[in-house]
Order: sequence, then C-alpha cells, then structure tokens
Amino acid sequence: MDSVVAEARPEADDRFETVRITAAVNALAEQHAGREDQFRAAMAQLLKAELIAARATAQALLLKDRHGRRCAERLCFVQDEIIRILYAAATRHLYHSPIPSGAERMAVVATGGYGRGLMAPESDIDLLFILPYKQTAWGEQVAEAILYCLWDMGLKVGHATRSVDESIRQARGDMTIRTAILETRFLTGDQPLYDELVERFDKEVVQGTASEFVTAKLAEREERHRRAGQSRYLVEPNVKDGKGGLRDLHTLFWIAKYVYRVRETDELLERGVFDAQEYRTFRRCADFLWSVRCNLHFFAGRAEERLSFDMQREIAVRLGYTSHPGMQDVERFMKHYFLIAKDVGDLTAILCAKLEEEHNKPAPVLSRMVARLRPGTKRRRVNGSDDFIVDNNRINLAAPDVFKHDPVNLIRIFRLAQQNNLAFHPDAMRTVTRSLKLINTQLRENDEANRLFMEILTSDNAEIVLRRMNETGVLGHFIRAFGKIVSMMQFNMYHHYTVDEHLLRCIGYLQDIERGGNEEFTVASDLFRKIRPEHRPVIYIATLLHDIAKGRPEDHSIAGAKVARRLCPRLGFSAADTELVAWLIEEHLTMSTVAQSRDLSDRKTIENFAAVVQSVEQMKLLTILTTADIRGVGPGVWNGWKAQLLRTLYYETEPVLTGGFSEVNRAQRIAVAQAEFRRAFTEWPEAELNAYIGRHYPAYWLKVELPRKIRQARFIRASEQAGHKLAINVGFDEVRAVTELTILATDHPWLLSIIAGACASAGANIVDAQIYTTTDGRALDTISISREYDRDEDEGRRATRIGEMIEHVLEGKLRLPEAVAKRTVRSKARPFIVEPEGEVTINNQWSDRYTVIEVSGLDRPGLLYQLTTAISKLNLNIASAHVATFGERARDVFYVTDLLGAQITAPTRQAAIKSALLHLLASEDQAAKPAA
Repeated sequence: MDSVVAEARPEADDRFETVRITAAVNALAEQHAGREDQFRAAMAQLLKAELIAARATAQALLLKDRHGRRCAERLCFVQDEIIRILYAAATRHLYHSPIPSGAERMAVVATGGYGRGLMAPESDIDLLFILPYKQTAWGEQVAEAILYCLWDMGLKVGHATRSVDESIRQARGDMTIRTAILETRFLTGDQPLYDELVERFDKEVVQGTASEFVTAKLAEREERHRRAGQSRYLVEPNVKDGKGGLRDLHTLFWIAKYVYRVRETDELLERGVFDAQEYRTFRRCADFLWSVRCNLHFFAGRAEERLSFDMQREIAVRLGYTSHPGMQDVERFMKHYFLIAKDVGDLTAILCAKLEEEHNKPAPVLSRMVARLRPGTKRRRVNGSDDFIVDNNRINLAAPDVFKHDPVNLIRIFRLAQQNNLAFHPDAMRTVTRSLKLINTQLRENDEANRLFMEILTSDNAEIVLRRMNETGVLGHFIRAFGKIVSMMQFNMYHHYTVDEHLLRCIGYLQDIERGGNEEFTVASDLFRKIRPEHRPVIYIATLLHDIAKGRPEDHSIAGAKVARRLCPRLGFSAADTELVAWLIEEHLTMSTVAQSRDLSDRKTIENFAAVVQSVEQMKLLTILTTADIRGVGPGVWNGWKAQLLRTLYYETEPVLTGGFSEVNRAQRIAVAQAEFRRAFTEWPEAELNAYIGRHYPAYWLKVELPRKIRQARFIRASEQAGHKLAINVGFDEVRAVTELTILATDHPWLLSIIAGACASAGANIVDAQIYTTTDGRALDTISISREYDRDEDEGRRATRIGEMIEHVLEGKLRLPEAVAKRTVRSKARPFIVEPEGEVTINNQWSDRYTVIEVSGLDRPGLLYQLTTAISKLNLNIASAHVATFGERARDVFYVTDLLGAQITAPTRQAAIKSALLHLLASEDQAAKPAA
C-alpha cells in the first residue's frame, strides 16, 4: 500500500518546506505513540502554524509582485502539501495496514474551485475521497482523520466519499456533481483509482451530452447574474459571482472542457476557440480578477467577494494605482475592473458563437446569450443594404470586408439592426471590434455616418443599440469623449452605475418619458409632448452627453458644455441648437439642486431660478433632462417626493417667465391641489374637511404628493382624537430602503434639533426631511432614516424608541446632549471616507427675508443634530430646513434670521457662522477617520 501513496514530495520548494514538516510530523508520531488524540492535536497545531506562516509569505509576495494568479497557485500548492502530509500520517501512523486488501485503497482528489489548482486565501476546500467499491472501516477512518485535522486547523472543508460507480451514477443525474468531477485533480493515494474515474466519466457521462451541459451552465449563469445584479457596471461588483467576474470565466472553461475535452486553458487556442489575442485577453482577465480577489480576501480576513466602497481604495493602493488629475486612484482601479468585466462578456459571446457554429445550435438557452434562434429561417439580404444579411433573425456580414470596403458600415450595421428589429450575430460583432481602427477623423466627419448615429439615438430601442455600440467599442471611437468615460466609476455612494452605463440608462428612461403612460414621469411626459419638435434631437443628445466630462479636473458640467459645442455641429445641429445643448449640460444639476434644497415658497428662489432658465421652452427641456438623470442614477433615488418638488418648481417658475410673478396663478394652483385632495379624500364631513384644509399653509398643498396628504390627514385626526400631544407614525419605503417617521407635535424652536438628536442617539441616520407647520401651531415633520433591520417589526420598534426619546426630551425627562454623547462613544468609526470634506455657503441672494446657509459634507449619524444645535447656539432662528442626502454626502440648507427676525448681513458675523460650522464638519470628519 505504501508504494501507492503519493508521498509528500522530497524535492525542495520554497513555497512549503514539505520535507522538514513531514519529519516533524513523524517525530510527533513517535513522541505520542499509543496516544492517538494527542498526536492528532499536536499535528493540527503544527500544520496550522505552518499554514499561517505560508499565507503570510504569500500575502507579502502578492503585495510585492501584485500577481494574483501566482498567489492563488502558491496557496493551492501549500494546501495540497498539507493534505498529502495528512494522508501519509493517517495511513502510516494512525491506520497502517501492512498487507492492504483490495478494498483498502483510496484516492484523495481536489474538486470544484480547489480542483482548478487556484485558491483564494479564504476559500473553502472541496475534497472527494474515491473508494474502489463500498465504504470500509479503513476508508472511513482515514477520511475522518484528514477531515478532523483540517477542521481543527480552522479550515472550511466540503467533502464527499464515493466509489467510482457511485460517482458516475450521481454525475449523470446531478449537474453540480458533474461539474465538480469535471474539475477534479489528483492529490494523493491510489492513482489508478482516480484514472478509472476520469476515463469512465469521459465515456459514460460526457460523451453525447455536450448540449445538455452547455444549456444547464448558461441557464445557471443567467440565474447567478439575476441574483448578483444584472448589470456588469454596478459600482460595488461581486468579483466572484457578478457579471463579468471569475465565475463567468470558470463557466467558459467548464463549457470548453466539456465540449472540446481540453484540460488546460492554452488548448483553447489549439482548438481554434479563441485566436491568440483573445486567448491573451482570457489570461489577462483571469490574472487581474485573481489579483483583486486574493487582495480582497487578505484585507477582509474572510471570504469577501463583494468589492464594496470601503474596500475599493485599499485594494487600489495594494494593486499600485495612483491618482491622476480629475481621477482618484480608486476610480482608475475601478475603471480597469469594469473594462475587464466587459472583456469577459465579449469572450463569453465568442465561445457561444463557436458552439452554435459547431454544435448545430443544440439548445435554446444558447440563443439567450446572443439572440433568438429560428432554425429553418433562410439567410437573406437586409432591407436597405447589400452588405448585410439576416442569419437566423440576426444581422451578419454578407462578406468579410464590408467594413474595409465602406467604413460607414460600422455605424450602418447598428442602424439597420434597429430598423429591422434584428439581433446581432456574434461573428459580426467580433469583426466590428477588430475593425475599430477604421473609425478615423474622416469617418467621424462623414455626414452619412453622423446622420445614421442621430437616427440611432432618436429611434426606438436606442438604449439597447447604443449599449451594443458601446460594448464593441464603436461608440467610444466614434465619439471620443464618450470613450474616456467608458467603465468609469465615481467614487461615491450616490451613483449605482459607471458613467457610460448611467448615460445609456438615462436614454432608456428618456424614451419611457416620451412614450408616456408611466405614472413615475407624469410631468416630464406631459412636457415632452409640448416641446418644439425641432428640440427633440436636442434633448436626446443633451441626455447622452450630460456627464460626458466626468473624471476631468474642471467642473464636469462646464467641461461637458465645451464638448457639446465641439461635437454638435458635426452631428448636424445648428449654432442655436448647439448652444441650447451646451446650456442644458452646463445647468443639468441646477433644477435638482434648487428643488431639493431651496424654499420653493420663497419668491426670491423662484425669481433666481427663472433668471437661470430664461424661457419656458428651456425649462421644459431642463425638467425632462433632470427627471431622466435622477431616475438613471439607480433604484430608489427617484421617488414621488422628488417628482412633486420638480413639479412645484416648474409651475412656480412658469408664470414668472410668461409675464411677471402672478399670485393669481399660484392661488389657482393651490385651489387645484385642494380640489384634488377633496375628490380623493371623501371620508370626512365637509365642515371638518374645510377646517382641515384651512390648517395648512400654501407650501404644503403645492409640495406634498397626494397619497402622502391623505395618509397625513388620517394620522393627524387619529392622533388628535386620541388626545396625543406627540404622535409618531411609522412607514416603510422598500425601494429607497428607508423608514419614514411622521411626527406631529406642538411647534417648538428646537423641535428639529430634538428630533435629529433623538435619531442620532438611537443610531439612526437621517437621509431627508420634509418639515411643515400648521396655522394652529402644530409641526408636521416627515423624517426618512436609513434602515438598520431587514424586518419591518424590528424597524418599527426602533422608531418607537426614537418617539419615546423625543417625548422624554420635550417633557424634560432626558438631556439630549448626554444621550447623543453616549451613542457617539459607542458608535464605531466610519470606514468609508470621501474627500472633499466640508463646504459652507452663506448668502442673502436666495431670499429677501432670510439668510440661507448651505452645508455640504460627509454624512454621518448625528450630523443634522449637531448642525441645528450649533446654529441655535449661534443665536439664529431656523425658519425652514431642507435636508437631502446624495449617497454618502449630505446637503442641508437652513433658512435663518437673527433673534430679531432680520437677515445676517455683517461680513464678520457671516464669517463667524461659517467658521463654526466648518470646524464642526472638520472635527467630525477627523473623528470618523480610523486611526492610522
């Protein structure tokens, strides 16, 4: 039996000192002879110490050479040697069989990810113990000895013990087991037993089942993407399971292994699956993703696969990225990540095209990778061109040189596919990518090419076609400014997607707005129907270009306007329309900022905004662009409240632009809002309804959306009938992942500060607030706080605690500064810091009655409480507050007066206020930073 054992290798290897460690294990066996438990414990302790040392060395080398694949191979080798040492110890010292029977044979085999010969630092180990036939006492003991020692070392081990017959039978019926056996690698024990498994697996399982396997694997891939988030451009990607991640590369290789029976990746080149350049891309993608994954595991100290914001900067530094003007180190790293993810997607399409070509389109799931297959559909010319054919309802090339013959075809192919509702053949897309050098200045200036591009942008399914143009590289080569923002991420928690993905999604939402019928976009859809027809291309190109200058040192709105002024004439726009596009890009953030952080019932706010937009037509276009932009940021960012604010700002400003500020018009709109409320809310007698409507100021009727008005009416009535001085209603907004607290209380100068403090002491982070006062001195505030618990019941209990705290403070039973201080001590430091830290702006131009203080800085629990407290201590009255959060950044705007009700005009007083608030932001930022 000993001769069959693959001993720990005698040759020297700097990765793991097998000979020395084997000798130490043998010495322990002698020392603890007859005391099996002590020997096992001592051996596990020894091997654990050696593993820790080997991992530390692997991490040090990874930080030095940044070679992730080499690190994964090294860690795998160390694990292999440990298992070989354990097997040798089990069969020699623990369960030695001098004359083994035929049943006392075993092969220890690595499976799954471990079987690939690559291992991330915190990955599980998957082992298969192969027996000749049924389990024997000896086999069970040896397997248990190895497994218990690995577990004692703190390793996570998945395992199975099967005979060859059982392995084959289970592989036939279970695709997971089939994939695991596909990736087996012999470690130690009886080699002929392993060889028998491989040979029988090939003959009895694999042969004739390629299409079944491919179908299952691609379906599995789609399901995994659905779970991980469909877009490969999510800014916190999953390195292992996300779209364009390592698992996609593994799926490629599984399919290739199964279909082409290759053992090593370089055989994909020999089989003609990939050409030399594509194979280099395959290796480059795998190397990069392994570098990211190994660093991620080492840094997190666990099997962390999600590249979250708080990890990204550290990984960027570990991989050697540096900051450039306009782009941080972390943004450059993540841009590289997304380009790699895109390459992985391209490789998948290439392999699937090859499979279709060679395997007779065996499975409909293949078609979901590329297009719907319709066997029996003959090839025919595409309507409108002799250079392209329809191949199974997909556009393909009539000849290999159609792009060389006429480079405009590189744009035309996308327009023809769009016009004829065709999918794209992978071979055609492959040729497009290889022909990008044909997109030169001459083609960019070509009138026909630019006309075709504008047709693509302004026709149905523009988002889908533009995305294919982007994936092939055509969009970034044709509009070079777009090429610069491909795969670029913004290192903030507000944007969910890369810049190019955000822009393409905005085009999709713009088409939704134009189609109408979506309640999310009622105002924007109505305005789209009323814009001048010649401005339709203007809004489309402005939407595509509004973030085109992200990642540059200067303000992206100003730089983007410059890009538009250069590009639009080429695309066929007149001088006037070019200026309009540039204006929309330059002002694309203005409407959102004013709507969310200014007092819309203040006449000066409206007059200032009217001065910026200049005309009703420009305001219509800006409203449409703002709606598409906010909706395209990510799920949960656009909501009914923001829609209502934009609606209010638009209709408040419209009369100013059409002939002076008209209070009549405003009064009419208030009457319309109240009439709408009366029609929808018929539960109360008319007298009670009239009295209730009279309790709210005009701003309430104009700014609050109807469903919320109805909920609040019921809440106020129920609270007052129950005789509550203070009442809190809890609601849950799942889309935005926030809990909403609606608070009804007697108005109090410090009420906002008290609410903010109660939230802070409960560890609740305020993300926005809507604050109103009734004519009879009651405050009606809606505070949105970030969710802490998954279950609504738990969130409800937390909200109740906050309510009790507010009540105790108002009654004098609790001192808020002490409660907040306790919580601050308990709370852990924020790991995620983004510069710049804080900005404070103070001016009197935004209001005739109030001084407006705008504070922008890193959001954190307790920030609003600290700001409101500081403002009150500065002897200022807060007339209204506008609280908004954009990812990790808070923008809080306060309309204030001095204690006599006057604006703050003295420069020295303004400087003192600014200094105090900046000091508060800076000291808090320092406190938030982890110690070095």
